[in-house]
Amino acid sequence: MKNALRILCFLMLAAVLLLGVSAQEFQRGGFTPVPTKAYIVGGVRHGVSYFPRYEGALIKPKTPGTMDFTHYHTYGEVIEFLKQWAKDYSNLVDLYSVGQSYEGCEIWQITITNKATGKDTDKPAMYVEGNRHAGEVTAGESALWLAWHVLTQYGKDPEITKLVDTRALYVRVKNNPDGSELYLNTAQSLRSTVRPYDDDRDGLLDEDSPEDIDGDGFILQMRKKVEPGKGTMIVDPNDKTGRLMVRATDGKGDYLVFSEGWDNDGDGRINEDGIGGLDLHRNYPENWRPMPGLDLTGRGWTQGGAGEYPLSELETRHVVMFLLQHPNVSVVQTMDTTVPMLLHGPSTSRMEESMFPEDMKIYKYFDEEGKKVTGYDRAGDTYFDYSTGGNRGARPAVPGQPAPETEPEPPTGSPLFGHSPDFGYLSYGAVWYGDELWNGGRLKDYDGDGRVTEAEQLRFIDENLGGRYFKSWTKSLHPTLGEIEIGGFSPKYWRQNPPVELLEEWIVKEAKFNLLLYKSLPLVKVQGAILRPAKKEKGVHELVVTVSNEGFLPTALKMADRVKIVRPDNVTVGLPSGLELVGGRARQDIGYLQGGQKKEVVFKVKMTKPVTDEVEITYSSTRGGVEKKKVKIVESK
Repeated sequence: MKNALRILCFLMLAAVLLLGVSAQEFQRGGFTPVPTKAYIVGGVRHGVSYFPRYEGALIKPKTPGTMDFTHYHTYGEVIEFLKQWAKDYSNLVDLYSVGQSYEGCEIWQITITNKATGKDTDKPAMYVEGNRHAGEVTAGESALWLAWHVLTQYGKDPEITKLVDTRALYVRVKNNPDGSELYLNTAQSLRSTVRPYDDDRDGLLDEDSPEDIDGDGFILQMRKKVEPGKGTMIVDPNDKTGRLMVRATDGKGDYLVFSEGWDNDGDGRINEDGIGGLDLHRNYPENWRPMPGLDLTGRGWTQGGAGEYPLSELETRHVVMFLLQHPNVSVVQTMDTTVPMLLHGPSTSRMEESMFPEDMKIYKYFDEEGKKVTGYDRAGDTYFDYSTGGNRGARPAVPGQPAPETEPEPPTGSPLFGHSPDFGYLSYGAVWYGDELWNGGRLKDYDGDGRVTEAEQLRFIDENLGGRYFKSWTKSLHPTLGEIEIGGFSPKYWRQNPPVELLEEWIVKEAKFNLLLYKSLPLVKVQGAILRPAKKEKGVHELVVTVSNEGFLPTALKMADRVKIVRPDNVTVGLPSGLELVGGRARQDIGYLQGGQKKEVVFKVKMTKPVTDEVEITYSSTRGGVEKKKVKIVESK
């Protein structure tokens, strides 16, 4: 009872402070609402929907209105840049909303292409997305940097200029504005959408969000000193500063460690059901599975965070619908954090089991080239390479000991369901990556033993970042635990995202890989046409049209053809006066062209008079683009 009263008092005090209500206003006999600085979250839940607003330097630009990547951009700041680009680069940028989020925020997207050279839908295209997961804000920064780089280098960098002239780039910086805004503007963290959800399956929605007890804008750790043997943790004996905690292995733990906050629902757990809980990255239709508890047999696979049904969440639905309406997209990048890793499907099997060999070869090429560009150690599929940490079963030799006589059984993969790369390849037939940025602070292996410990992370923070991303333990008062200390690594800007001092380095290395993907798009071209007599057919000529794919990627992956997201490429001729088709059609399907491939397309014609005009040739490809060109016919004897 005393504990409950303490919590109630804390909540009442917090509410008064948040809403800025003075005692005098209550005493007047009538309450007049006043503007609040509290951050209000949409949705109806059993827990609180308002939190103190964080206004720290980590989300503030050096100079408002000037681009810099030494801070994290809020939704409002991103939109201002997008609007400015649409104005400053009106010949290259279209800005539009693809729909609204759960809270009703517009989800803004830009198309980058030279409008004077044709419509975006007539060009090969790439789609780039950031901030699907609320707290993985590094992804949005990399998407923003890519768009900024392409626009500011247009007309300066010949390669980028050609890309903008001949391809289309779709960029959605913040696919989940509700979640990212809550994350950036408060101490709260969440997986994806703010839609209320019962994480702990107790019948209550979002009833146990964390409390920022010390008011520093972050949810850190609490440690409580207890009698030896009654705790689970001890101060790391190897840390002379007394800041690091390690698990007690001898049953003599003298500290209990918790997440900062208190037990709002009295179930004995702290912070187990905060805002939201669904996962936009488990809500895609390919290989979707129901939530735990909703497989009525109890014997099938389920997937946490999957949502009520495939595409139940607006933010994911807007992605899928846009792409289905834009089949000209052959490359997709939807970024997350952290590993780091170049990540793609399949998510329920190995590559060899679900990919066409020709397509797998392309993915493996990008994996290897991408590692060179980014410096990431890992690349591969979700099911095996991601879930096993790249361990393919080889047992490393232990120094001073003989090598094992027999190899262990290879590890098995672990499936994910409703995962975007599976939809991307198996349903959409695209090269689809969902890369993991940042490495969780594992920056320097001081002793060279192949792993980066917390002690080494702390040393790096102290030596290179002025100690800013570890808060030393500070005494505070807890409503039920009494005297505690609060401290630890920054959960947002060390564990989940890079500190702002390192932000640009990490988003640029990822953006360089995305530029590689962008440069690899297919591109169809009409090379020319010749007219030659047909063999063994008197009075008949052959109009031979030569077309090519100047890009690296084929005009369609094998899977794209299998699932019929694309139509076969086709060539159409508009004959000049003096030529007539013989026994054929003006349009021919030609299949698909590999990267760098040329192909001759033959039309049989009859010449009724000397030809002086040009022939109009149209090469149309779902993913290779459209080229319409008038060419002079060269006669061959």
